[in-house]
This record gives sequence, C-alpha cells and structure tokens, in this order.
Amino acid sequence: MIKIYTNREQYQYDLHALFKAFYPEHEVRVYGLCGQGEREDGEARAVLIFDDSKIEAVFDIDGEKEYTNIYKNDTCVTKNEHKLSVYHDLCDYTGHTLPWGNLTGIRPTKLSMGMLAEGKDDDAIIAQMKAEHAVSDEKARLSLDIAKREKRILDKIHYEDGYSLYIGIPFCPTTCLYCSFTSYPIAQWKKRVNDYLDALFREIDFVAQAYQDKVLDTVYIGGGTPTTLEADALDRLLSRMRERFDFQHVTEFTVEAGRADSITRDKLDVLKKHGVTRISVNPQTMKDETLKIIGRQHTVAQVREAFALARAAGFANINMDIILGLPGELEADVQNTVDEIARLNPDSLTVHSLAIKRASKLSQWIEENGIASLNNTDATMEIAQKGADALGMKPYYLYRQKNMSGNFENVGYAREGKYGIYNILIMEEVQTIVALGAGSITKRVYPDGRIERCENVKDVAQYIERIGEMIERKRVLLED
Repeated sequence: MIKIYTNREQYQYDLHALFKAFYPEHEVRVYGLCGQGEREDGEARAVLIFDDSKIEAVFDIDGEKEYTNIYKNDTCVTKNEHKLSVYHDLCDYTGHTLPWGNLTGIRPTKLSMGMLAEGKDDDAIIAQMKAEHAVSDEKARLSLDIAKREKRILDKIHYEDGYSLYIGIPFCPTTCLYCSFTSYPIAQWKKRVNDYLDALFREIDFVAQAYQDKVLDTVYIGGGTPTTLEADALDRLLSRMRERFDFQHVTEFTVEAGRADSITRDKLDVLKKHGVTRISVNPQTMKDETLKIIGRQHTVAQVREAFALARAAGFANINMDIILGLPGELEADVQNTVDEIARLNPDSLTVHSLAIKRASKLSQWIEENGIASLNNTDATMEIAQKGADALGMKPYYLYRQKNMSGNFENVGYAREGKYGIYNILIMEEVQTIVALGAGSITKRVYPDGRIERCENVKDVAQYIERIGEMIERKRVLLED
C-alpha cells in the first residue's frame, strides 16, 4: 500500500489517480496531513504540501531512496501546475512517463475541442497539450484528430431542441470478469423479464410525452446484453418504442447484440424489422482460453457464426469490440484477434484498454494471480491501430477511465459513414441523453453548458417496484 499525505483535501482524487497510474499494482490511499501519525516500518509513503507559490514533495515509496523536491513560482500556482509538478516528480522518481501525462478526470478530446472553438491552429493545440499536461506528441495528435472528426460528425445534431435516447437491458448470459455495469444473469430473471419491460414501458410512455416536441437524433439499446431477451420480448420492446417515439429524424438506431451466445436469426430479424441500423457483435478476444477466463460461455467459432448471421440478415453497419490487457494475453494473442476480425471485415472496431473496476471480479482475480499477467503496451495498442487502419477505419471517439491497464485509452475506429454518433454524444456531453431502465443515468445539457443528472436505481427488483419514483425524478429534471 502507498499512503499519501497532503494538506489539500480537494486534490485527493487527482493524487490518487496519478499515483495509481504509476503504481497500478499497489493499493493507494490519500490522507490529510493530520493523519500521518507514527510511521510504520517499511511504509511506502508520499507527503505533498501545497502552498500558493510553492509545492514540497517527499517520496519514500520503494524503501531504497527518498526523493525531495520543492517547486517554487513567483505567482499563484494553479491546480494544474500542482498536478504537473507532481507528475514530473513521479517521472523523476520512477524513471517512467505516462502517455497522457497528468490528465486525470478530463476527456482529452474536450480539451482539443475547446481549443478548436477558440480558433487555435493544430500546432498551437498540440504544443499546449504537451506544455500544460505533458501529453505525448502521439496522444496529443490523436486527440486533435478525433476532435476535428467529432466536430464534423456532430454538425447536424439538434443540440438545444433535440435529444438522444438510451434504453438499458440489465441482463447477460453470464457476468464477465471485468464487468462493473448493471448486469444480472438472465437465467435467474427469466420469470421477471415481462415485469421489467412493463416498468420500462411506463418510463417510455412518460418520456415520449414529456419530450414530444423535441427532435430524437439517436437511439441506443445497451446493457447488459439486450439480445438476452427472447425474440418475442425484443419485438414487444421495439414495437412500443416505435409506437411512442417519432423516429423520422433518427440518424442512428443501435442495439448491442454483444454476446455471440445471445444472437439468433429470429432475434436479428426482429431488429431488422424495426429499423435498427447498427449493431455490435463483441468478442473482446478471439482466443478461446481467454474467453473462458473472463467468464464468457461462447467460443471464437460462435463469434464467427454470429457475425455471419448478422450480415446474412442484412446489417451493413456492424461494430466489434475488443479489449487489450486481458489476463495472460500477449502481443501474439492481440495480433491473432486483430487478424481474425480483419477476416470478418466489420464496419467499425472499438478498442478498449482493460479497466480494473473495484466492483468487478477482476480485482479479486488480480489479488490471486498478480497484475503482471495484464499486458497492455504501446505495441499492443499499435497492433490494434494498424489493424483498424488496414480495414479503412479512422479514429472517431476516445475516452479514458480510472485504472486502465497501461494508462492508455479506449478508441473507436470506423469507416466513413459508419461512425457511432451516440458514442460521441455520450462522451462529449453536448446533447441531452435521456436514459431509461435499471442503472441508467439521464444527463440534461442546458444551453449554457450546465449538466444535471438523475439516476435510476441499479437493482432490477427495486426498479420495478419504484418505477413511479424513477419517473418523478425525470419529471423534475426534464420538465422545468
């Protein structure tokens, strides 16, 4: 464990994220200076004292050397300058740098988008990203490239008079090792699926009425795995949506088919009948041994079969997700996954860096097996990028999460005209997203850029029983 002591409570989140990025295998805890107490033998610690014009850093983490640095400034030191100083201290102490520098809790493309809006040119934007946040040249250029593409894609979106819709189906065949989303094994909930849909329909009816004068731009059904629903239940859900919402301006209608073991021809036919334009068939890896480790009950052969079924059903916009850094996977495994996907020839590819979520089973797995078996490197990221490039895809959205393996990022790649518009909207937070279903979060974006949220309870039984309360929360948020 690494214990961090600081006199600035408001910096605790950022300090935790920075130290965790440099020391992913350690538990990191942040305390106030008054919590120092008596030092334990061999205690790994850092003490950071921030004043208006001075930062004092003392690191004694590896037990072999103590590092002290005092950073002084003639003027008041901003929060970002504090973070940048600590970042450089950690680089000096560990001998390592991070691809995204000191960025924590900030979406890189938001920074680039903001500077584009200010009229800055490419060189100025890249220079500022490097100077203020120590972002690598490669990542700064990636962020700018994506920001420019996002801006072009979103030009036709109705911001003030429009919205996008998310429907959550919180059921899966099994729960994956790394998953922290709202997800419940479908086998345990089969008898209550109709109860869940009945509650969901009440939410649908309310939102359709409350936003009847708004333009619906995109629709996304996620989860969970929506295709865990049987074909008749899917048909019931999509029919209700078509009856209640005006789809005439919808530019993208996505359903995450996701798991190969949930995809059947009759379900695909239902999706096609109701005008779904984009689906995901997500293998995460094309290695059977890894699929077993992460708790997926399908095989690589089933992924191929599911993809072929989707093409045969007439879907011309299919996304595939992969995860880099899965347990035991090396560069050769990633290359094999990318090669297998290239043979299937999807229309978009989303490359995730494994994120270690406290609420997932992965945290326990790491305790038992060690973090060294999670390998995500510049080389694996490059394999995925080159694979997407060979398929004629360009990066179009990017986001980062806490505790990502290798301190990298998630990137969506797609061919022209096949970009996932909803993915950009949910990341950039420029349009209201009305989210329905257990565990979903509605974000209302106001004209002045202010964002307010309301959450639905995660527990399915509670969602069903308290649906009136969920609707009232939305009424307060959406109708003022």
